[in-house]
Amino acid sequence: MSIPADFRVVLADGDPRCPEGLLPRMVVLHGPHLRNCLHVYTIDAMAEIEAGIRRLPRGSTERKRASRMILGKSWDTDVDKDGRIVLPQRLRQQIGLEGEAVMVAMGDYFEIWNARTYEVVEAAETEEWLEEQPDDFDPLTLISLPEEG
Repeated sequence: MSIPADFRVVLADGDPRCPEGLLPRMVVLHGPHLRNCLHVYTIDAMAEIEAGIRRLPRGSTERKRASRMILGKSWDTDVDKDGRIVLPQRLRQQIGLEGEAVMVAMGDYFEIWNARTYEVVEAAETEEWLEEQPDDFDPLTLISLPEEG
């Protein structure tokens, strides 16, 4: 699977090893808590997640669950010189990926979806959400933009 060039730049920026001229690495999260898609993080972002897990009380149920569901369900890989990765079969099966994939930017990570599943799920979720909004709703009202001037 080919990683879009813009995503590869983000992966390289988030990998402390890349200034040495090495290929960028990424971490793919999978598991039952991620239905229909995989999450992909930079090395730096995954280090932040791991640090958050380490801050949980040692031996606590929360730390065990987070470790198992996040650290235990992660797969590290390198992007090859052509900007591609090969997803293991178990990860492709989790999201029903047999044909075209869609990669969706989500800010500090991106998602990998089966193209048809994404189309159906995203359309249904968006329609349901927009029905709850006023007719003149603008999604930019959800975020705080810097003030001009």
